[in-house]
Amino acid sequence: METNEIEKLETIKRLTSNCLSMLRPVDDKRMIHSAEIKVYDYYELASVIRNLMKLCIVALDHDGAEVPNTIENKSIDVGLILGIALQLFPIDEFELLNEISILFPADSRKEHENIIQ
Repeated sequence: METNEIEKLETIKRLTSNCLSMLRPVDDKRMIHSAEIKVYDYYELASVIRNLMKLCIVALDHDGAEVPNTIENKSIDVGLILGIALQLFPIDEFELLNEISILFPADSRKEHENIIQ
């Protein structure tokens, strides 16, 4: 292996250890991972769950598009839901992809594919 390729591999190993942080292995045998969300307390967790459920109810009922009358607080806190989505957005992983794309520009990938064929 060329020195440049070895350096790139070492860089990828370093970046991987730093950037692949969103998913954590739970069970090696079944290859299951977990992602974490942060909440202040049980009340905020309950609010997240309720708002997700209300949002799903509205999404399922295309014609009515409203939360049923049996639900006391009908408003949906979209900001709360988007905040959770932002927590789950894997920005570090996208940084890794960006760094890999810099290490292997499109021209060098095409060149490598031609060598393999």
